[in-house]
Amino acid sequence: MGINSRTCELANSRTNFGRIGVLMGGPSSEKKISLKSGHAVLNILKESGQKVVPIIIKTDKVKNNVRLLKSSNIDCAFIALHGSFGEDGGIQKILESLKVPYTGSGVRASKLAMDKVASRNIFKKHGLNVPPSKVISENSYKIGNIDKFGLPLVVKPATQGSSIGLSIVDSYKNIPKAINLAFKFDKRIIIEEYIRGRELTVGILKEKALPVIEIIPKHFFFDYQAKYKQGLTDYIVPAKLSFKAALRIKKAALSAHKLLGCFGCSRVDIILDDAGNPFILEVNTIPGFTSTSLLPKAAKSAGIDFNHLCLELIKLAYGPRTF
Repeated sequence: MGINSRTCELANSRTNFGRIGVLMGGPSSEKKISLKSGHAVLNILKESGQKVVPIIIKTDKVKNNVRLLKSSNIDCAFIALHGSFGEDGGIQKILESLKVPYTGSGVRASKLAMDKVASRNIFKKHGLNVPPSKVISENSYKIGNIDKFGLPLVVKPATQGSSIGLSIVDSYKNIPKAINLAFKFDKRIIIEEYIRGRELTVGILKEKALPVIEIIPKHFFFDYQAKYKQGLTDYIVPAKLSFKAALRIKKAALSAHKLLGCFGCSRVDIILDDAGNPFILEVNTIPGFTSTSLLPKAAKSAGIDFNHLCLELIKLAYGPRTF
């Protein structure tokens, strides 16, 4: 992606990044949380004195978004679009065509991270642990041979976030219901072994792992409500781990981030099993930016407040990147 002389000049300033557009909303099932993230970023950037405008994305149609972005006359885009079109490389491809610098990962990395099947294949190839699983599609709806995993099982869409469409089932008779729910959100779904252990997440910023966070939901698992409703989940920051265990978990998270070619920031979700083995669940290329979001919590634990986190991501957007 080319960056013109004006954007290079803006990048050299620590306080002036030009006119920043915060992209939020979108056509995905995660629209509501995207709007929360977007407004949180918008408000903190305004407080820091930046020139910032909200850009509400309503469709994934290229022409509509090209027209919208051109009319907004922005120098840089802060992407707060969760789910499809935001995290799958769609909006990134448009921004590149317009030569507008943007926060976060590029097109290819976004596509890979959004697709849990593709990303897990890469992780397995390079020796990272992932839960044993089976992929089924609407065109070949045959469950078959899943009893080898035992119970409970996790059933989820292949390309969704925020635990949308996800079920944990403890009876084989409930699997069809869980499959039907997952198929409402994707044409491919994953049925995987439920890994018992501690739920952890690792934020990545500037190619470095932030402190590990342990997630302790008051529900059976870290579902949509537990993620976004205050009081339903406890967060231990940093997680109570031995130095050796924390180092191993951070190493696995950073490897997952790098293997997909992610840039700027990400958040890697992990289960630490009872034997101390970290299992990579997924990499989120556009983590949440709400009051309960995990990347800001991890950054704060490392001494980086929300304001500086957002500004650092914008500064990275202007710098060199590889796709």
